[in-house]
Amino acid sequence: MFEQLKEWDRELFIYLNGLGLERFDAFWIQITQEETWIPLYILIVFLIVKAYSKKSALIVLGGYLLSFLMTFGLTRLIKASVARVRPNNVVELQDIIRILQEPTYYSFVSGHTSTSTAITTFIVLVLRHRFKWIYVLYLWPLLFASSRIYVGVHYPSDLFAGAIIGVICAVICYYIVQHFVRDKNHFRNNPEDPIEEM
Repeated sequence: MFEQLKEWDRELFIYLNGLGLERFDAFWIQITQEETWIPLYILIVFLIVKAYSKKSALIVLGGYLLSFLMTFGLTRLIKASVARVRPNNVVELQDIIRILQEPTYYSFVSGHTSTSTAITTFIVLVLRHRFKWIYVLYLWPLLFASSRIYVGVHYPSDLFAGAIIGVICAVICYYIVQHFVRDKNHFRNNPEDPIEEM
């Protein structure tokens, strides 16, 4: 059964990767770069500072950083443990897939997907009562994850598992932040602003 799932994963990757068109390569290469999203990270910091009082904002910013670090560390640990070769480094695939990047570290799970999903989920949880449009941020991990298949460096299961890990880490960080904000009584006066129970 496991081998069958791996085969389906491989075939789905080949199909999705093969949908790529050369005229869109520059776009997806830009999307897959972490540096492209620096303005988004700055926007997130601005929104946190805008939504919370000074002390609360510092705690939430700490949770924001923790959600990234926890997810990044766990992702690296899983990569080293599973040691799955990236599709771009599989000799049998190199002549049949489009390869736009050539990283050599392990594939499972996708760090791009796990960290972007973790950050987005955490931010949505802490800001959803203040900014109703905040769910739009999920376009970021969606595009980020999709780019990894497009450039030929991740299987679909890498993305799926990465997203799950990201959500789990984000929820843990959210509850940690909620505990400290609640204990220190750092809510804003506006009743729509505090971190509330999920």
